[in-house]
Amino acid sequence: MHVIELGRDVMELNRNLAEQNKKILDGHGVFAVDILGAIGSGKTSLIEILAGKLSEFRVAAIAGDVVSDLDSGRLNAAGIPSVGVNTGRECHLDAHLVKRAFDKLSLDEIDILFIENVGNLICPVDFELGSHKRITVVSVSEGDDTVEKHPMIFVTSDAAVINKIDIADAVDASPQKMRDDALKLNSRLSVFLTSIKTGEGLDDVVNWIRDAKENQVE
Repeated sequence: MHVIELGRDVMELNRNLAEQNKKILDGHGVFAVDILGAIGSGKTSLIEILAGKLSEFRVAAIAGDVVSDLDSGRLNAAGIPSVGVNTGRECHLDAHLVKRAFDKLSLDEIDILFIENVGNLICPVDFELGSHKRITVVSVSEGDDTVEKHPMIFVTSDAAVINKIDIADAVDASPQKMRDDALKLNSRLSVFLTSIKTGEGLDDVVNWIRDAKENQVE
């Protein structure tokens, strides 16, 4: 009797495709960052701000969503070349969908590619896309227990952005607790406390990406 381990097969296929994606990106000199987070955490706003601050680089984006192209349209309107990817029934991007999006981008004209995943903290965890770095964005408005409730996404990330710290008192949340929880899960994580509204902490995120891009070249 043969047991078909469908989940393992799907994950292995996705990993292989993700490796191919990374080779494609490296071949074009593109540095890719996967941006994950729940709806309303500030992913799209963060990409807009990072693109503006990383003005020495040519920046583009892939925006995943279940049914709409709202985020990609917003990014295009902000002057960031973007491709929208509708995932249909799936609550995450996968390596195959990202590869198809490559075909709609001029990779030779891109230095940094932001890949905005579908808005949740669970489904995207196990699906590598071929990016060089993974950033998870959470906001204090989600509650300061949101990190400990979603451990795996922080274990698999390279950086965490704890956003909207300007309203922390209003929503009775502790950004420091969220930071500490993230580091307990992953001591190698780079954690940034930010506010899209005030600009606090955003330059630190920019410098982290800039350094990571430079390390890719080396």
